Amino acid sequence: MRLSKYFIPTLKENPIDAKITSHRLMIRAGMIRQINSGIYSFLPLGLKVLQKISDIIRKNMADISCNEILMPIIQPKELWLESKRYDSYGQEMLRMKDRHERDMLFGPTHEEVMTDIFRKNITSYKDLPKSFYQIQTKFRDEIRPRFGVMRAREFMMKDAYSFDLNFNQAKKTYDQFYQIYFKIFQELGLDAIAVRAETGAIGGDLSHEFHVLAETGESVIYYDQKFDQLKGNINQDNIDELQNLYSAADDMYDEKNCPISKENIKSHRSIEVGHIFHFGDKYSKALEASVTNNEGKKIYPLMGSYGIGVSRLIAAIIEANNDKNGIIWPEEITPFDIHLVNLKPENEECKKICDDLYQKLKATKDVLYDDISAGIGVKLSNADLIGIPTQIIIGPKSIKEGHAEVKNRRSGKKENVKIEEVRAV
Repeated sequence: MRLSKYFIPTLKENPIDAKITSHRLMIRAGMIRQINSGIYSFLPLGLKVLQKISDIIRKNMADISCNEILMPIIQPKELWLESKRYDSYGQEMLRMKDRHERDMLFGPTHEEVMTDIFRKNITSYKDLPKSFYQIQTKFRDEIRPRFGVMRAREFMMKDAYSFDLNFNQAKKTYDQFYQIYFKIFQELGLDAIAVRAETGAIGGDLSHEFHVLAETGESVIYYDQKFDQLKGNINQDNIDELQNLYSAADDMYDEKNCPISKENIKSHRSIEVGHIFHFGDKYSKALEASVTNNEGKKIYPLMGSYGIGVSRLIAAIIEANNDKNGIIWPEEITPFDIHLVNLKPENEECKKICDDLYQKLKATKDVLYDDISAGIGVKLSNADLIGIPTQIIIGPKSIKEGHAEVKNRRSGKKENVKIEEVRAV
């Protein structure tokens, strides 16, 4: 993509209202723009990262045979009356009426809709277990939205829902999601910890929050140091051991009543990026979503839900990958593979060489080609701000010497590479 055709409205100065690093950098790098309190437009660069994260999630959901669907954002009040959550959910739910004065709501979550789909289409135990997921917009009317997409009112979420015949099967499904979540975060270049959590408005009796370690996180988590030994190699043999290790977010941590010694506890600031729940037959029974078992008897499947904050993950990744000059994207989710910088596009020789190199590179790589006329300092500063892993910088001086400067954004290391060899970078 030529920068002259692309839309990246970068800013030199930090926005006054942005309090944390990720919020500042997402605005300065032209990834997002606020339209209202806690409501953001994702611009081309931000959308590309959202799509990269979503692709990794989709690949892993396919690995555990989870079916992708897309449920409506607007939901009828009646479903939530059946689950008895309409009045109890609170003011985070945005309620409205349509033109016929029917009560509707903007979905903060989709347990009811998913259970309704299940009860109208699945009636036999032979069709279980089944799991479904979507990547969809949610709206929760936060009383104090803050930190950009970290705590927004409208956000992108991956939410999955499972249906199982009995607890043993349901626990197996729960563990499958528990394990795949670690894999997803690892593929995103993040160091994650799962801690025991309250189930909140979702309900249930088994729940884990997934936190990414970050110095600027809004939470603090406490966990048994054995986590660090086990989390890198999670399998069916050690999941129970990992889940039984002590762990807690700051709202559940009680130093006086902690069951393990202080010497074995680690603590770290963190950002919550995922949450999984097992809530049994809470919704299947309330909405009469039953199946017939092998004895011809009606039973209510046991359910779970599994969420990942997709848009929030962008902020978490930036919080863990930045320096004083800007973002440093992990290669797995970088919006582009290479940032080709033509220092003097008005120079005919520079233009010819860079245009030719761009055509060759984009055959195998996703390339952002800075072909606009601007000061050299502005170009290099914007390249660091945007944070693409590899920068290829070409100007009249380097052409005269027969090389391009190739810079690794993460290490800062620069090397001169012969122009004819650059395509192999």
